Amino acid sequence: MSTYLIGQKTCMNCKTLNPQLPLQPCRCILGEISIMAAHNFLWSVTKNCFTFGLIGLTISDRYASIVPVRGSSMSPTFNPTTDSFMGSLSDDHVLMEKFCLQKYKFSHGDVVVFCSPSNHKEKHVKRIIGLPGDWIGTPMTNDVVKVPNGHCWVEGDNPSSSLDSRSFGPIPLGLVKGRVTHILWPPQRVRHVERKNHQIRHSPS
Repeated sequence: MSTYLIGQKTCMNCKTLNPQLPLQPCRCILGEISIMAAHNFLWSVTKNCFTFGLIGLTISDRYASIVPVRGSSMSPTFNPTTDSFMGSLSDDHVLMEKFCLQKYKFSHGDVVVFCSPSNHKEKHVKRIIGLPGDWIGTPMTNDVVKVPNGHCWVEGDNPSSSLDSRSFGPIPLGLVKGRVTHILWPPQRVRHVERKNHQIRHSPS
């Protein structure tokens, strides 16, 4: 911090002559005060951002998160239209809750986010058609498959553009990351995601 002696007109810190001393502080003092204020402001902003970041990570990891939906496999439920000009900005972004993972409580017709069985880094959004013990009929091959314990059968709402259990079979419930409850983006599509029960496709064992 700059200093000066009473009766002196020269700042002892910056060695400049200032006729206003000691009635007014030297400009070097004001500069140091401004720098200190800026440092305090930046430190406060950094702490707040770090705190909110930790809160956000905790919420995302334990309770809920926002997930983008790519492609048309779930059309018309998600991404009913494709806007090549807007690109990913026009894709639906959905709220995925994770409370269902505590005891893996799912129902027929739930829309879930899960990791691909072949590549766990990829995430897909599909609808649950069958739960453990259900017999699933596949229209393409006329086969009937029983969903084993700890698994579920998932399909897209747009079968012609969906890679799902019809290709890779039932998926382990451990791959499910959460259940989709709402569309959050784009603004004009904000709504609750309805559960659709495909009763024709499954029957209890």
